[in-house]
Amino acid sequence: MNRTIATALAAACLVLVSGCVRVPTGGPVEETRSEGKVSSDPGVFIDPRPPQDGEGPVEIVDHFLDAMQATPIQTQTARRFLSEDADAAWDPGLETITYAEPPAPIETPDGVLVTLTGADRLDERGAWQGALPADQRDITFPMVMEDGEWRIDAAPDALIVPEDWFESRYVPASLYFFDPTQSILAPEPIYVPKGEQLASSLIKKLVKGPGDQLRRVVQSAVPAGLEVVVGVRVSGEGEAVIPLAGEAQLTAATIELMMAQFAWTLRQDAAIETIRVTLNGDAVPLPGGVSAYRVDGGDEYDPAGFRASPLLYGLRDGRVVSGTPSGLSPVAGPLGSRDLGLRSIGTSLDATAVAGVGAEGTSLLMGELGDSADSNRVETIVSSATDLLRPSWDFAGRTWLVDRTTAGARVLYVYEDRVQGLRIPGLTGTNVRSFQVSRDGTRLVAVVRRDGSDLLVVSRIEHSGTGRVVGATRTERIGTGGEANLPIRSITWASPERLAMLIPLTPTLTHVQLVSVDGSPAVPEAASVSLEERLHSLAGSPYPDEPLYGLARDTLVRVVDQDSTSIDPGITTLVYVG
Repeated sequence: MNRTIATALAAACLVLVSGCVRVPTGGPVEETRSEGKVSSDPGVFIDPRPPQDGEGPVEIVDHFLDAMQATPIQTQTARRFLSEDADAAWDPGLETITYAEPPAPIETPDGVLVTLTGADRLDERGAWQGALPADQRDITFPMVMEDGEWRIDAAPDALIVPEDWFESRYVPASLYFFDPTQSILAPEPIYVPKGEQLASSLIKKLVKGPGDQLRRVVQSAVPAGLEVVVGVRVSGEGEAVIPLAGEAQLTAATIELMMAQFAWTLRQDAAIETIRVTLNGDAVPLPGGVSAYRVDGGDEYDPAGFRASPLLYGLRDGRVVSGTPSGLSPVAGPLGSRDLGLRSIGTSLDATAVAGVGAEGTSLLMGELGDSADSNRVETIVSSATDLLRPSWDFAGRTWLVDRTTAGARVLYVYEDRVQGLRIPGLTGTNVRSFQVSRDGTRLVAVVRRDGSDLLVVSRIEHSGTGRVVGATRTERIGTGGEANLPIRSITWASPERLAMLIPLTPTLTHVQLVSVDGSPAVPEAASVSLEERLHSLAGSPYPDEPLYGLARDTLVRVVDQDSTSIDPGITTLVYVG
């Protein structure tokens, strides 16, 4: 998929992702309250014709590509253009390739050559993989005569379709897996077919698991060896029945976690309200002895953080304040009563502790919030840093830091008062301008300055089963900024799968733009909203009911409707927890 399909997909994304903020190319920003539902409209019906007698090699290949556009989605017709051996070997479910312009097949001595322009690809799960490598855009289809007719003798293991066909029949969604400690859910963005196949596609992909590449990042509670042998059945009353088959021991604890994954994944289908599960035809006993599990169950595993504080936290004259835009008051204890010379802060998800960076950026102070005796103590956790960026917290109580040293960025995290280092390929040693860690602890997103441009990159954080950080994947680029050489002043979470970027254009004009954590165009990269304010930072949350704000010198702007609230000019930092 290229940028031309992004606009249409945006509408699906905005209906799909709870709390996702729509940023159109013009007019005010709108915020959806759809609770993650998607349309079931499968798109226009297409019944491609099979091979015709006497068709030449070019016609066969051309019509083979046409046949892959069948709607409802099926490949039986496309297979009829293949030789018997090619049909037996072809597995179009392994990959999806989209192209921008209709290819013009050319007959060559080796077969029929097809060149794909503007080609992107998705893997077997439907996860976005970015642009198709240049050396894979030329595809040669060898031809063979079979029963007096030309047939394709080998085809790539992929569904190869136009991007406009793809955009009208697939929607961005998420599979929900657990962190390695099975404490919190983490979304993995994918694309799935619309229509009656939606629920089945989601659950079949979920049951297959996250794959080996993510095995130290997320895991599934669905036991290995299970599969969905037939589709998920959804009744007119909104009950989805998931028919599992295979050999597995399902304990009460396993069932509880498994049902949370099913519920969070299937709540994206507007037709589903409750879930039942069978294993080899027998009903699986559900938590609490209920007959059906509600699709809004499993809130305790919310990737935005279960019971995370909804308050804003900031700095006024070096003191920590908290509250709502209309009422920010000093917190209890020394953090709120003493000027400790802090320049930035991060607050734990449960709002029990604050990590603050000293004025010079060389020290990190940590203090508890509240009226207890411990809240009167502020400890220096780091004292010899070079230039610390604003801290970020995850659900496990880890405080994440980036120290901008003379040798480049150094990534650190604080857990149980111990400071640990983490090397992130593609990030460590670079010029990092800002960063955020997802509340589920599986992603670190950063703005990197490279070759005069600000780039947004993401790395996946790897953990052991006990929650110990064991590594990180190489960064991958997401979003925009580099091509137009636009500065990225601030980033923040807009949902568990989306980030908002603050891009200053002039001293009085600022753009806010959304990007997807997987780099896909599920949110249009070109979509942004102009605010006639000199904003210097964003305050956002992955939780749907917490507005996205832009902070100016004495004004807090709600980005959704550009409504402004006056605040004390002494407020220099304002953020949500995390």
